[in-house]
Amino acid sequence: MDIVVNGSTVKTSAEPDTTAVEVVREDLGLTGAKLACGNGVCGACTVLVDGSPTASCLLPATALADREITTVEGLGGTHPAQRAFAAHDAMQCGYCTPGFVVEAAAFVDRWRAEHGDVAPDRATIADAMAGHLCRCGAYEGIYAAVASACRGEHDTEPAEAPPRAEAKAKVTGTATYTTDVYPDGYQVGIIVRAAMAHARVRAVDSGGAPLVDLLGEDRTVRYVGQPIAAVAAPTRAKALAAAEAVTIDYEPRPAVFDLDRAQESDAPVVYPNDRERRSAPSSAEGTTIPGRWSGNLRRTIGLGSWRAPTAIRRLRAAAKRGDPHLLTAEFSTPVQLHTAMEPHACVAWWDENGGLHLHLSTQTVAVVAEEAAKRWGLDPDQVRVVAEHVGGGFGAKSGLTTEAVAAAELARATGAPVRVVLSRSEELTDTGNRPGTRTRLALLARPSGRLAALGMDVLGDGGVSVSSTVAIMARLIYGNAPRRIRDFDVTTNLPPGTPFRGPGAAPMLWALEQGVDEVADRLKEDPVELRRRWDGNPKRHALYDWVAALPAWQERSAPGSDTGRYRRGIGVSTANWQYMVNAGTEVKVTVERGTVVARTATQDIGTGIRSVVTDILRDELGLPAGRVRVDLGHSRTVHGPPSVGSQTTTSVGPAARDAADKLRAVLRERAPENPPSGAIRPESLDHAEGVEVVGVRQRDHRGYVTPFAIGPGMSVGRGFAGAVTVTEVEVDTRLGQVRPTRAWMGISAGRIYSPRLARNQCEGGIVQGIGYALYEERRVDPGSGVLLSDDLEEYRIPGIGDTPETVIHFHEDGWDHVTGGGVGLGEVSTVGVAASIVTPSTTRPVGARATCPSAPIGSSGASVPEARRGRTTVAVRPREPVPAT
Repeated sequence: MDIVVNGSTVKTSAEPDTTAVEVVREDLGLTGAKLACGNGVCGACTVLVDGSPTASCLLPATALADREITTVEGLGGTHPAQRAFAAHDAMQCGYCTPGFVVEAAAFVDRWRAEHGDVAPDRATIADAMAGHLCRCGAYEGIYAAVASACRGEHDTEPAEAPPRAEAKAKVTGTATYTTDVYPDGYQVGIIVRAAMAHARVRAVDSGGAPLVDLLGEDRTVRYVGQPIAAVAAPTRAKALAAAEAVTIDYEPRPAVFDLDRAQESDAPVVYPNDRERRSAPSSAEGTTIPGRWSGNLRRTIGLGSWRAPTAIRRLRAAAKRGDPHLLTAEFSTPVQLHTAMEPHACVAWWDENGGLHLHLSTQTVAVVAEEAAKRWGLDPDQVRVVAEHVGGGFGAKSGLTTEAVAAAELARATGAPVRVVLSRSEELTDTGNRPGTRTRLALLARPSGRLAALGMDVLGDGGVSVSSTVAIMARLIYGNAPRRIRDFDVTTNLPPGTPFRGPGAAPMLWALEQGVDEVADRLKEDPVELRRRWDGNPKRHALYDWVAALPAWQERSAPGSDTGRYRRGIGVSTANWQYMVNAGTEVKVTVERGTVVARTATQDIGTGIRSVVTDILRDELGLPAGRVRVDLGHSRTVHGPPSVGSQTTTSVGPAARDAADKLRAVLRERAPENPPSGAIRPESLDHAEGVEVVGVRQRDHRGYVTPFAIGPGMSVGRGFAGAVTVTEVEVDTRLGQVRPTRAWMGISAGRIYSPRLARNQCEGGIVQGIGYALYEERRVDPGSGVLLSDDLEEYRIPGIGDTPETVIHFHEDGWDHVTGGGVGLGEVSTVGVAASIVTPSTTRPVGARATCPSAPIGSSGASVPEARRGRTTVAVRPREPVPAT
């Protein structure tokens, strides 16, 4: 059939069940449109069909006949919407950006034709972009970009380069992700997954298709969706048919899906012996913390508590005497799914010399290369891992993941490149989650307002995974008052948890910060002032000063004073995150054809490290944008950090500066007219072909907390990044709906390398925190363990209309001991947000109780309600202050 695509007529053939996005991407090679959800919810695949924005994943390819199609590539990079998105950094990972840009281009053209160069209001922009999702949460930049394009501010080429180095590639759809790689002669790999929640697999019959085994030695599946095997075929339709033809002989075993049932003495046991327990996956970042088992209950040992006997004695004595300054409460949080817009994907092939090539959507290119070499018995230089652009990760894309193993094994079995891309259902089922929790909290304050004791027990709901490490985070905040802290895991036959942007901290703060707020209410104190008294971190004290001076905080309503159906209140929360660094980081800089090219074995998952390195080299050497290029996402170069633990910028930035200094010194030896510091003469690069230096990340002035690396080169540095979040919410007391309207976040993380990109990341952290508090919850069938929320209609993440107006404030003092002067932002900007939305500070001014985001904690005398908001439950009931195990 004939299709007019981007102004040219092309011929293509399509099977009846082929979708438009498959034709555009695979037949025409226009990979700007992304297949992300497959059911028309996320908007990543949007193209213009006869000028109208259309979700191409739902459109049959046959419907394109004799139609005029415009993809993001057809906008040419010159549309005002594209320029505006680049100028306002209206993106992070960029996977959803082409769909947003196509929709925005159509809206901008239509709006200006009807209204002229007048910006629409925020609600109009939200309505126009409502069919699109950004998991990174870059919505504030999108608001700004669309408004400025409508005002006519981007009708001509900008004089300055955009703040993000790869912005042009992302707004034009030319940035290459793993899902965009289609090598010649490739086959499609499909993972065959368990249909039972617990069983021993006696045999697997492939039905004749090439098949590789993915089960462990014990031949046991422990949750629905667990990988069993993988098959490959020349087309996706044939591969799906081959997977359907695989037969599995199961020996069923009893399963358990509920935390309460799992702790009963006669419950089915997920890991019945020590050997199987040692194989349990970990949801912790770094090393799995040891634990003691009793059936399905595992207690983490050796960490967290401080002067525990004193804490227990004080809490029990306060309970016995009925101390009004003792708070006891129970909280729960749901399982939250990472659901990056780019699904887990790998394209693998083996070369003629036995080398393995992996195009992989990963946060850890160097770690994957090392693990792949070990798994397949290869020399390190025989493995090449590439991740030029990564469409989000949030902790779930670390290490040698299942799709990489399946693709590599199938490629070896078939002798052809193999492409494995997970469906959205697979992505939501089996690529990781933030474990759910149940937290029992006890807080005791002295009449003077000092913290006297803290008790926290947390049950982690991580499915088959362990080491959820939530309560231990309460050891790292609010000084050194005695505290008894215990972490437990309850294993069930549900998919495993994995680290998720601040693992452990978000559910801990959800409970602790609500408790702090209630204590402030009982003491009749300002919640900010109480936090200031309890908090020994001087860097956060500057943030409390900033919050206390906010007009919105000073002018907040008294509790219970608001009336009417829609009522507003303001909540506050504190957060911290340990400073992590990869001390062995290097950056290699080479002069190639008059351009300074920087390389390190890290990857940009949307947080902007490519731009940070670009800016440092340009600033230090005084070079124009065209004279600097940064190549990331390749394992075969000098050591770089994984993108986990907020360690990337603080590790790579100083190494890039050191490389700039070394390059300047070499160039000065060749051309003495170059100065000993500051800008070099750009023309000196034209005569320095092949000059190469390696910059290193120097050790911090005061060293590190850990004398040895934990994980892949990672050390714990001295100090904690801090944040204080204030959120204004509006509650519809008739429908029980909560809507954040404004948010302010103060961050103490030292030097900010790239202010616009840093704000973008923090704004995204607020959006993800809103999702955690109000919308996101994994749901499973209680009888079978089958995931029910396996698409983006049933598993809701925040959209642009859910985004409050946001202000970010950076406090940059207090990090002089850190090489480079700055630490990471990703975790600390996320973990405390939910608690600021759902606290008594927000609920009491709103006035309602059972319909508020949380019930008042520890209400005296009366029964305490269980309140629900969105998809997060907080159950608050009087309990013993320090629960028995």
